[in-house]
Order: sequence, then C-alpha cells, then structure tokens
Amino acid sequence: MAAKKKTFEEDMARLEEIVTLLERGEIALDESMTLFEEGTKLAAACGKKLDQAEQSVVQLMKSADGSPEEIPMEVRPE
Repeated sequence: MAAKKKTFEEDMARLEEIVTLLERGEIALDESMTLFEEGTKLAAACGKKLDQAEQSVVQLMKSADGSPEEIPMEVRPE
C-alpha cells in the first residue's frame, strides 16, 4: 500500500522540527547526518511544491477595453 503523500504544511513542520533538533546540537553525529539528509530532501520537495503552486497562479491582466482578464501565468523553463 502506498504511503499518503504529505502536504506542504506537513513537510514544512517536519523540516522545522529537524532544524530545531540540529540547532540544539544534542544528538549524535550519525543521527544528525540522517536528519540532515531527510531535511535536504524535505527542502527540495517543499521548493518543488512552491514552484508548482506558483505555476498554477493566475495573473489578472487588463484586456483591450480595460476590464480585468484572467490569463494563466507562463511556465518558466527549467
């Protein structure tokens, strides 16, 4: 059975927890390295989710007659 995909907020909360644990400096090196690796993966996943959300945002532009017109944002090349 596939694991439930976590939300951006869940990933950010876990990332903040990891940062706090690492900043305390009270855990062993091996555990610190494991947490650091998890944190870098979470940071990348959060960045990707933010990029996807940005691409989904609709910009309001003025049409020829001055009224608002919704057009999708252009997707930036990677």
